[in-house]
Amino acid sequence: MPKLSVTIITLNEARNIEAALESVSWADEVIVVDSGSSDETVGIATRLGARVSERAWSGYGAQKDHAAGLAAHEWVLSLDADERVTPELAAEIQGVLSHDPPHAGYRIPRTTRYLGQWLKTTDFYPDHQLRLYDRRAGRWSRAPVHESVQLDGVVGTLRHDLHHYAYEDLSAHVRTINDYTTLAAADRFERGRRAGMLDLLIRPPLAFARNYLLRRGCLQGVAGLVVSMMNAYYVFLKHAKLRELGLRAGRKD
Repeated sequence: MPKLSVTIITLNEARNIEAALESVSWADEVIVVDSGSSDETVGIATRLGARVSERAWSGYGAQKDHAAGLAAHEWVLSLDADERVTPELAAEIQGVLSHDPPHAGYRIPRTTRYLGQWLKTTDFYPDHQLRLYDRRAGRWSRAPVHESVQLDGVVGTLRHDLHHYAYEDLSAHVRTINDYTTLAAADRFERGRRAGMLDLLIRPPLAFARNYLLRRGCLQGVAGLVVSMMNAYYVFLKHAKLRELGLRAGRKD
């Protein structure tokens, strides 16, 4: 029966790390790779029995690959500090690993807590994340945001949700959008992408319609409406920043 290593990368996650670690206390080992926290993250993780390694930040994918490389076992569950493995998901994972798994990795549906609700609509759900995998067959991408496991093998899908406490409040969501769109725009610009006026005019309302209507955000009241508008704002800001990079490059020429 394969054993399981859980890996978590952290930076100033004292608010989250205890609950995250308690949700995977059943795993065979837990590894925390910290990139210089100034709060109590390392102390809490050590007290709760995690094996802690400190490493300078090298990007999401590289940091997660480093954590997987420290694992004593071949099967890895990569968890973010603001995520929780529910008892139902834990039992499902343990069932998969009770024999030789038929797949090289497994996607897990993820639901986010937002304005007092678990989101079951919009782009936020089911938001499948490939987190449980055989590290011999998988490697993390080096995308600056929304990194993912690149797996050499067949991927399965689990049924039970991973719980995500992504945002403390709406201000935190706005800050995340600002940070991620900066990284996403820079990545697109480096790959030769550009944004025009039509991107700014058309893409955001299409994103809202996709979230609110096609992906049923309209069924989740205020939370569905706010998330749909935030996702449209993300699309607008990403393309506006990409447009700005193009204008700056043109002036340098």
